[in-house]
Amino acid sequence: MAGLDNSTPIPEEIRLHQQSRILEIAYPGGERHHLSCEFLRVFTPSAEARGHGPGQEKLQAGKKDVEILRIEPVGNYALRFIFSDGHDSGLYSWDLLYNLGRHRDQLWQEYLHQLEKQGLSREQAGDGPNPSTPCGKP
Repeated sequence: MAGLDNSTPIPEEIRLHQQSRILEIAYPGGERHHLSCEFLRVFTPSAEARGHGPGQEKLQAGKKDVEILRIEPVGNYALRFIFSDGHDSGLYSWDLLYNLGRHRDQLWQEYLHQLEKQGLSREQAGDGPNPSTPCGKP
């Protein structure tokens, strides 16, 4: 999902809603995606989290309260997010963002399943219960 596909729509508008921690992406034709900061953080395309090959992925846990502090454009093909936990190395190409938006609910359920399977939590250590609230629902 991280390459650059010529058929992927380019966002017309990108808005970060600081209070709700939701990134809203509007596409031509009216399609909109709402992605939470947590969702974007746990699905970072960085090698630090994805590894350099199959089986090297590292599940990102404890990111429930992460925020995007800053968004930087990368050429005319991607965005770089600076997260409140210090992470800043993932480049989110237009097609990656579009695919994350299109498959958000399925990806989120798979992520929650993996957290449970590995005995991990969305909460940082000592933050309390682990509610499975939907990601990016405005």
